[in-house]
Amino acid sequence: MRRAICPGSFDPVTNGHLDIFERASQMFDEIVISVFHNPGKEKAMFSMEERVEMLRMATAHIPNARVTCFSGLLNEFCRQEKAPFIVRGLRAFSDFEYEFQRALLIKKIDNGETVRIPRGEDVTIARRFALVLAQGEAQDARTGALIERETARFAAESGALGL
Repeated sequence: MRRAICPGSFDPVTNGHLDIFERASQMFDEIVISVFHNPGKEKAMFSMEERVEMLRMATAHIPNARVTCFSGLLNEFCRQEKAPFIVRGLRAFSDFEYEFQRALLIKKIDNGETVRIPRGEDVTIARRFALVLAQGEAQDARTGALIERETARFAAESGALGL
């Protein structure tokens, strides 16, 4: 079985993420979408449990996708899941150098392969946050339940920020 890990913080899940998952699901027998704890991010908008739940809702239409979470080293998680492939999305050319160095390290440590998929069009989190504040909604291809949840969180965050 060809299994790949799609790691990320997914805070929140975007159309760009869904595009990557859908395309990766055509390349592999199973994709394991893994929410990871990122100690480099001071405060997540959604808890890890909320992100897992939102990803499960958003990927319900992808039959060979499984959503989970992890903390620790990605290469150890790949070994645990028996997944020799990692799928990473590239948003812009500026992502390439970072992703290239990361892929070389994974290859050196565990002989793992990284598959990079360029993202299609997507609205960034910052732009969507501004859109929600300006228009009170976020229009995109995700389910209404995810959009409602995200909009409520954005509104709460903007109130806490005094916006």
